[in-house]
Amino acid sequence: MKNLINDDFCENTNNQTSISEILNFILELQKDAKNSNRDYKNCDRPRLGSLNNGVFNTRPINLYICCSGSLWTMPYELNGVTASSTVFKVFKVDDDCATFEILAPNPDNSTGLIPYLGTNNFFTINLKCVLAIRCLNDTYTE
Repeated sequence: MKNLINDDFCENTNNQTSISEILNFILELQKDAKNSNRDYKNCDRPRLGSLNNGVFNTRPINLYICCSGSLWTMPYELNGVTASSTVFKVFKVDDDCATFEILAPNPDNSTGLIPYLGTNNFFTINLKCVLAIRCLNDTYTE
């Protein structure tokens, strides 16, 4: 897992890629959704998943809030149950704003292959409010 720091809010001399560029990259991977022939551990893995792990279509992420550095949490409703999640799937990126689908933990993850479910609950955030992102292991969501 890799954290990506938002240079707009951090005194960092490294020339890092912007959060918006990384999210656009992830969005393109999710649209392409092909298996990888290499196993990468960062946000910039060139394909989703690895050759040995089946089909992937999602690179889930965590978002961290500016100023406090807290993990971003959003409420969702799924099958009549209301809860909160810190795991999101990038859905759309427009300049400095991005829309995410909230992902819920899969209550029936006995195989360990599908840890999250798509909730069809979305939110849009100004990326200037995001301090950092963390990419989680690639997975499949419907």
